[in-house]
Amino acid sequence: MAIGLPSVAEPGSAFIYGPSHLQIFSELLRRKLGGRSVISYFEAHVSNRLGLHDLKYKKDARGNPLPATGFELTAREWARLGELIIGNGNYHRRQIVPSNLLREAFVGSQVNPAYGLTFWLNQQAPNGREADMERMLDSPWQNAQWSGVCICKDAPADMVEALGSHYQRLFIIPSLKAVIVRQGSGGNFSDAQFLRLVLGRVE
Repeated sequence: MAIGLPSVAEPGSAFIYGPSHLQIFSELLRRKLGGRSVISYFEAHVSNRLGLHDLKYKKDARGNPLPATGFELTAREWARLGELIIGNGNYHRRQIVPSNLLREAFVGSQVNPAYGLTFWLNQQAPNGREADMERMLDSPWQNAQWSGVCICKDAPADMVEALGSHYQRLFIIPSLKAVIVRQGSGGNFSDAQFLRLVLGRVE
């Protein structure tokens, strides 16, 4: 289904948040693996080496993984992914992901400098315009204005964020060697205000 979806804009001309590209990547990887399980490959090369076993994940009607939905993890388990990023792909003295490949996940695009490869970026702080990413994603993609956007003006510019639905959050701040996990189930939440409280920058 993802492969058959039509293009709605010229490549590089618009930012549209959705799962299609991850589904296409998953299918491409499955074919490259000769039909072997994508999840088994990920477990063998990444998650098992982080001590994350028997991952719980959602599947489509044919049993294919839905990578955009992620995995069910405890806060401590999710934090291990943050430690991997802090270590530039190294976890407990083992290089799990090549550092040069991992860095590519933290490069924004011209149409949305605040988004890398599944990670949100704070690189336009402290002069950027703070935005609630989830609310912006609820708007029609044609109306969203992503230039000059940041997560929190008072957080370091090298901070990256993994954003889950219902305000699940993984904040990684390499300059502070900090990994912060926030789990929730909806309700009112502000990334910027939360970070100011955690970092002690509330006036």
